[in-house]
Amino acid sequence: MSLFDELKRRNVFKVGIAYVVAAWLLLQFTEVLVGLLGLPENAGKYVILLLVIGFPVALFFAWAFELTPEGIKKEKNVDRSQSITHQTGRKLDFMIIGVMAVALAYFAYDKLVLSNARDAALVEAITQAMTEKPATEGVPAQVDKSIAVLPFVNMSSDKEQEYFSDGISEEILNALAKVKGLQVTGRTSSFAFKGRDQDLREIGKALGVNHILEGSVRKSGNTVRITAQLIRVDSGFHLWSGAYDRELDDVFAIQDEIANNILQQLKVILLGEEATVITAARTNTQAYDLYLLAKQRMYERTGPTIEDAAELLDRAIAIDPDYAPAYAQRGIATLLLSEDVGAYGNIPRKQADAQGKIYLDKALQLDPELAEAWAGLGLYHYGHPTAPEQIKAIEVLQKALAINPGMIDASNWLRNTLIALGRPAEAHDIIIGMIARDPLYRPGIGNAVNSFISFGQQEQAFAFLDKIRPLIPNAAMMQQAEAAIRLSLGQVAEGLALIETSVVLNPSSSVARLTRRFAWMDSHQYERVADEDESWLPIYALAYLGRDEEASILAFKRADERADVGTLFNYLNIAGRSDELIAYLEERWPNLDALRIDFPPYGAFGDFLMLDVALAYSRAGNQQRFDDALEHVRTVHESLKTQGVKRPFFLMSEAAHQALAGNIEASLDYLDRAISQGLITTTKITRQWPALSPLEGNPQFEAIQARMIEHLNNERQKLGLDPVST
Repeated sequence: MSLFDELKRRNVFKVGIAYVVAAWLLLQFTEVLVGLLGLPENAGKYVILLLVIGFPVALFFAWAFELTPEGIKKEKNVDRSQSITHQTGRKLDFMIIGVMAVALAYFAYDKLVLSNARDAALVEAITQAMTEKPATEGVPAQVDKSIAVLPFVNMSSDKEQEYFSDGISEEILNALAKVKGLQVTGRTSSFAFKGRDQDLREIGKALGVNHILEGSVRKSGNTVRITAQLIRVDSGFHLWSGAYDRELDDVFAIQDEIANNILQQLKVILLGEEATVITAARTNTQAYDLYLLAKQRMYERTGPTIEDAAELLDRAIAIDPDYAPAYAQRGIATLLLSEDVGAYGNIPRKQADAQGKIYLDKALQLDPELAEAWAGLGLYHYGHPTAPEQIKAIEVLQKALAINPGMIDASNWLRNTLIALGRPAEAHDIIIGMIARDPLYRPGIGNAVNSFISFGQQEQAFAFLDKIRPLIPNAAMMQQAEAAIRLSLGQVAEGLALIETSVVLNPSSSVARLTRRFAWMDSHQYERVADEDESWLPIYALAYLGRDEEASILAFKRADERADVGTLFNYLNIAGRSDELIAYLEERWPNLDALRIDFPPYGAFGDFLMLDVALAYSRAGNQQRFDDALEHVRTVHESLKTQGVKRPFFLMSEAAHQALAGNIEASLDYLDRAISQGLITTTKITRQWPALSPLEGNPQFEAIQARMIEHLNNERQKLGLDPVST
């Protein structure tokens, strides 16, 4: 008898099939129990591991043992003439059929019932997220429990070692930032005073802290000398000082000792309770040196420096394959070098996601409580714009901040995620806390200004820039931020001059270039925008210039390559091709709830996507779909109004919503408020906002449009451009 026939006779194949089917069913029940019982998410991994281990064991028992009327016996001890394997095989057949029937029933139930319930629950979660009570407004009160860690002075003979002294300072700063109740100024703002011979009282006032830690590092061969002193800002009194001469292998112990000594002093004076610092992760001295240098490169936030950092981190990992922080930073570097998420490089999105996730998972495997790894995971999920991924991003970013509240990148990515889910009030609270802690953090400056604009607080935005301007007077970011404020007020000529300066100072800034294109669009310099090959704005410029074929090609290309269906839908309505919008939508999504899951409402601008869907179905006469889309819009807009959003673009969105709903007076009121705040559209407003077509011919509407054109021509005159008319 051949081996195959013998395997068949002993029912080895049937046992294998039964095992696989039963294992699959068990995994489905495990997934349900994890959610019901609140078990750890990795519980399923352990079940899979046990099932994989058990599979060859089951096959071995099927081969070596046989079920007989007297019980289980070794196969070699069973007389072949008395064997009942054929009967056992029949029982296995029935068992396999039964288990498969249960599995198929569960599969059908999951797809036909549970999946719809999950989708409905997800839509409900998005709606709930949109309508949550807005977070408390206002700037956090100044506290006495505050400290800034200035960059330690490099006293080494080799000036190239400056990254090492900077790294030591930052590691101590990060350790202190983990202490509950202690406000620690962020790295960017503390390091802004590097190399400045400035009175500590002035620095303390500028940073809003009452204590400053300063020191020096002298590295020579395999030895290092670190000095540090803690100073009370208002009196200049030295609360504590220390000097350490150690071998480099002991550098982690020095960091911990300095941080704990500082805490002991602050505990007595400020904290009033026992406070301990989480000790630094240990590694090989050479790997740590590379890690510190890589982090300094990362902070420069340019494509070449992040690429340098990635190479340094690869070398650190090669030296110490178990150093979790290096894996975390390597994952973040990979995501930042993505052509979409970070926009600092040109790694294809899917490749960057896959590689970055591997590094981050490895970091968390080595250290499950590593804040920077959780922050990187938040960036990974944020890069996927669907609602489930955005909700996951919030979860992991909050975990990162629970471990280290001072992690400014995590705060910024959390703020961005909340904006993506239409929760600008919560995002505003986060950005206010960020600029209080680290006012010179570059991404925070632009985000803070944008947040102030969303709530109609341009005066607060100007005040914020005035406060930090003396510290970075010639920074391109300052010109860019002020330009954004000016443009939001309709001061196009002033805004364009500022943003042109910013682009000259920092031509690689994609945000500055985008802001300049907005200024060109506002001043109706459509030809200049049409020649650009970035962003979605050339689509509109081409459409307004009558170059519809080019605009159409670009719109469909962006939808296919970047999932930008919002721009495509808007363009199709503007072009009078709403039937194509409906065909595109219904070919890809079974209903509007499914569309909402893939594209949650974004930011404080209004529900552009569903507005266009509602307009298209209104034109098609599909009342049910129109009502459904308009209800989505209403939910989003009511939430934004409750949160206090006053951005002119949102007011225009609400004007469009009210016009579609048939509320002409309300629509005119919102339109008037938007134009009065300085918003500029196409000379024929309904060209850009076709949902406002019911207002055409209304004397109030015509007066508002004429006022907008007058404002536009005043700005064009300042720019030396000819006037335009309808």
